[in-house]
Amino acid sequence: MDLSGAALLVAAGVGAGTVNAIAGGGSLMTFPALVAVGLPPVAANVTNSIAISPGYLASVAGSHRDLAEERTRTLRLIPTVIVGTGIGCALLLLTPAEAFEKVVPFLVIGAAVLLALQEKIKARVGHPHQLSHRTLATHAMVGVSCIYGGYFGAALGVILMALLGLVVAAPLRRINAMKYVITAVSGLTTVAIFAVGGPVDWVAVAVLAPAAMLGGFLGARVARRLPARVLRVAIVIFAIMIGIILFIKAN
Repeated sequence: MDLSGAALLVAAGVGAGTVNAIAGGGSLMTFPALVAVGLPPVAANVTNSIAISPGYLASVAGSHRDLAEERTRTLRLIPTVIVGTGIGCALLLLTPAEAFEKVVPFLVIGAAVLLALQEKIKARVGHPHQLSHRTLATHAMVGVSCIYGGYFGAALGVILMALLGLVVAAPLRRINAMKYVITAVSGLTTVAIFAVGGPVDWVAVAVLAPAAMLGGFLGARVARRLPARVLRVAIVIFAIMIGIILFIKAN
């Protein structure tokens, strides 16, 4: 890797960490960058999952005040996160890498629509406090999301924000803090699995990971200061952009 390639990865890492903290989907900045510096798609996908993970940890550190109010609920979700992510990683390693290109655009755009209509859906199905079996629903939504996260991971934060908002009775900033922990645990799980069974480019990881950490910490502090409406609109817009990019790439 030459200096220009390293510079590209550093810029993509900072940008991805920031975007992941604010809206999710930052992997779509680093994945193309890894392909651009010469990694095959599968290796780029695996390397990307490992390199971005430290950025999620930095986001957790940057949102510790909001997380304090949701600590118990979030900790109870961790086993579900690990199992779901493990299933997704196994699917990636055991199935053709090109398969996700056909499915991911629709998942991302669907998540954006779900988040945009979140308040209207709540009005129809009831406020989270009124829903029965909220705990089971939360675990199911997190588990399915993390299967997707282990398989590809881009826009996992968008999907989590959309689904958690339907079942968790908390301000958006606190749901965002929960998302940071879930994505961090999911990221650590992918590191443990892909480090053993995946084609990782560790030089690229060494360049990307510190940059993603810096971006994640800065982005979390920015996200905490955004009004709920602004944060929701930013997530929806960015998610739709992600979906369109993935759809174009897949066709």
